[in-house]
Amino acid sequence: MALISFVLADGSQHDIEAAEGTSVMEAAVAHNLPGIDADCGGACACATCHVYVASDWVERLPPRAEQEEKMLEFAIGTRKNSRLSCQLCVSAEFNGLQVEVPESQY
Repeated sequence: MALISFVLADGSQHDIEAAEGTSVMEAAVAHNLPGIDADCGGACACATCHVYVASDWVERLPPRAEQEEKMLEFAIGTRKNSRLSCQLCVSAEFNGLQVEVPESQY
């Protein structure tokens, strides 16, 4: 398990335990976290699970794959630390990860 902190657009923080082997998006959806729409169910086909990774975590995560890069072109307000949470597969090393959920996915 890894404890992941989600900071919503309203500033509230939600700490969620995520099982290894699941995605950050799946953990958010399983806990009914608002702001992670996940319209495609994790197929990297919609960009509605867009998050901003805390700056101290950017280099600690695997790099974006080409498909994720392409899908992020459709997300609103992308930044250098933008990721699709469906593409972040949880491992023990993710313990303490902090992500910010954008105000809107559309």
